[in-house]
Amino acid sequence: MINWNMILDNINYIGAFTLFVIGLYTVLTHSNLLKRVIGVNIMETSIFLFFVSIGYAKGAAAPIIDMANESITYVNPLPSAMILTGIVVAVSITAYALSIIIRIHELYGTIEMDEIFQMDGIEHD
Repeated sequence: MINWNMILDNINYIGAFTLFVIGLYTVLTHSNLLKRVIGVNIMETSIFLFFVSIGYAKGAAAPIIDMANESITYVNPLPSAMILTGIVVAVSITAYALSIIIRIHELYGTIEMDEIFQMDGIEHD
């Protein structure tokens, strides 16, 4: 029997896992370099969702300390701070990957890995 409350309580983790699998599938099955970068971005987004979900506490308040009421549960701010750094790194990696793809297109006239390997005479499975 399916416990729907458990599924609904963990929907963020299920969504993060699903997004990661979609991104991984995209990276592994497409030879188009632009589609691979999009797949990596989907995987990065799933990791961001996962880490933000870890820091969430149901019914918790923002992490602003109120000295009058010491029994409040606070949301952990550390995962959110780490995600901000991760987003900056992800955008930088995406920009760099796209610049490399532009250079590859200028050199080979295509961004399909299979065609590039065929032009260079490299055996690729």
